[in-house]
Amino acid sequence: MTQTTLIPYLNFNGETQQAMKFYQQVLGGELTLQRFKDAPGMPVPPGYEEKILHARLEAEGLVIMASEGKPGVQVKAGDNVHLSLNGTDADKLTKVFNGLSAGGHVDMPLARQFWGDTFGALTDKFGIHWMVNVTKP
Repeated sequence: MTQTTLIPYLNFNGETQQAMKFYQQVLGGELTLQRFKDAPGMPVPPGYEEKILHARLEAEGLVIMASEGKPGVQVKAGDNVHLSLNGTDADKLTKVFNGLSAGGHVDMPLARQFWGDTFGALTDKFGIHWMVNVTKP
């Protein structure tokens, strides 16, 4: 039996590189960036030469991919995407929660919830919604 992994894919309005570097700073891991101009044989929309065609952040237990939105189409970031980080390391997840909330908005503070876990929700400075759930080991 093979394992299927959910990998969130995000689109941004000209700030893909900044967003993905921010996520790397908070979450760690390896970030790869491919620019439109570096894609062999692919037509490059005017003004998109330096923009990010594909980004991939691979960190401990997670992968996030992203790119610029389509030319001429405004991306409404975050409204239909929530990224849920789940684990048992309270110190690590609290640090991640605090890091992601820098410059953003805490929608629900990280606190013990009725189901027994510690949970919080935030919207980061790029408009992406995050949920952090710390389960008992």
